Amino acid sequence: MTSICVAPGKVNLSLRILGLRPDGYHDISTVFHAVSLTDEVRVTRGGPGAGRVVTTMGERVESVPSGDANIAARAALALARVAGMDDPDVTIDIIKAIPVAAGMAGGSADAAATLVALRALWGLATTDDELTGIAASLGSDVPFSLLGGTAKGTGRGEILTPVLTAATLHWVVALSEGELSTPEVYAAWDRLAESGHVVASSADVDGPLLAALRHGDPREIARHLVNDLEPAALSLRPSLRGVLDMGLELGALAGMVSGSGPTCVFLAESRDAAINLAAELAGAGVARGVRHAVGPAPGARLVLSR
Repeated sequence: MTSICVAPGKVNLSLRILGLRPDGYHDISTVFHAVSLTDEVRVTRGGPGAGRVVTTMGERVESVPSGDANIAARAALALARVAGMDDPDVTIDIIKAIPVAAGMAGGSADAAATLVALRALWGLATTDDELTGIAASLGSDVPFSLLGGTAKGTGRGEILTPVLTAATLHWVVALSEGELSTPEVYAAWDRLAESGHVVASSADVDGPLLAALRHGDPREIARHLVNDLEPAALSLRPSLRGVLDMGLELGALAGMVSGSGPTCVFLAESRDAAINLAAELAGAGVARGVRHAVGPAPGARLVLSR
């Protein structure tokens, strides 16, 4: 028996850092936006004693953990525990289109897709709310990978409220050489905050962005995009500034580092504008690769179960 699920990457239209929590995480206020770059996860029952075999295919997957260190395997174990199952034997094959370690929640998408695919494979009665609870235990972005669309996230990002949007947004995704560790970027933000170079945001400043999303005008939306982590990412990877500047020079409505980076994303006015911008950015040679993505996209969804 096999189940296949796909789950989307994300862009943070707004990412506000509110401060450091006692547990070492940061309180944030964010507006998540799922995009059409998706990972595919295929789960198959393994033979007794097989354990959890995780294989990952796609660009630059050499840094993706294997076996039980992979978040998809941890998702399988977490779902099995909640369902009262013994240690599960399962093969998890991941085909990645979401850039690896790029600030677009590719690992979270894999975990969300694994939960949905295994619920179908094992015939579980686990509710969507229960699945979301399991997702939150795995990582801050995993619940949104289940939900998709556009949503306001608070707490660590795991407390979600869907956001109404009339917009179809076209993004150009500029892939960077190398990776940035999310904990390292947050640590850099803490250092910048201690030195007074950045300050914590307020949780109640995204009203104009939410209104722009309801109206659906990309130009209006572009004026309200923000990422508090961008100065931290730029402090660790100054070359990203040149990528952002180039995208704006070539006509993007707005550009920003995606999440903790190092991917840069650019909002275009239309599909044609995005295709042209992607071609010009690729020709400029400022990124190792360029992708066109559209949002909002649906969350983790089952495409096959047999």
